Amino acid sequence: PEVINGRTHKATVVDLSPWVEYEFRVVASNSVGIGEPSRPSALLKTKAAVPVVAPTNVSGGGGSRSELVITWEPVPEELQNGEDFGYIVTFRPLGSTTWTKAVVASVEASKYVYRNESITPLSPFEVKVGVYNSEGEGTLSSISIVYSGEDEPQIAPVGASALSISAAEVEVSWQPIAWNRHTGRVLGYEVR
Repeated sequence: PEVINGRTHKATVVDLSPWVEYEFRVVASNSVGIGEPSRPSALLKTKAAVPVVAPTNVSGGGGSRSELVITWEPVPEELQNGEDFGYIVTFRPLGSTTWTKAVVASVEASKYVYRNESITPLSPFEVKVGVYNSEGEGTLSSISIVYSGEDEPQIAPVGASALSISAAEVEVSWQPIAWNRHTGRVLGYEVR
């Protein structure tokens, strides 16, 4: 803080964080130097305010068929700005105009799973995660694209052929399955 005139016995401290406990000390100074600090004041908590920091690293994906899994980095306690802190999750299918809203009342939450049989595998969704507390709703994150859960591949590899290498070995080859909404991410193949 700035230096206060020696005849002043009161100061206002600004730019403190909401809903945080502070203690204060006063130090006297003159042209010779700075004296010892006073004993700390009693702890004082600032008033609550609407949260202003949105969750970061909003992403997700994976999960089971007919699920949309949304994840985020939880907001630290010192940025929650009040009691009854929680998260607001909003999402919509890419290209839709209507947002679906869900409230996650847990302060430690970092994930929300939406289940609906009408969700097709690997469908893109626009997702935003916001915050709220007892003072009101705060900031929403920017939009992230998250894909719904996958289904097992519905297409078999084509072009399978076998070539005899030796009396005990056969080389089997096939054309890889290209990624699309019906195949998902092919993580491996099984040769039978």
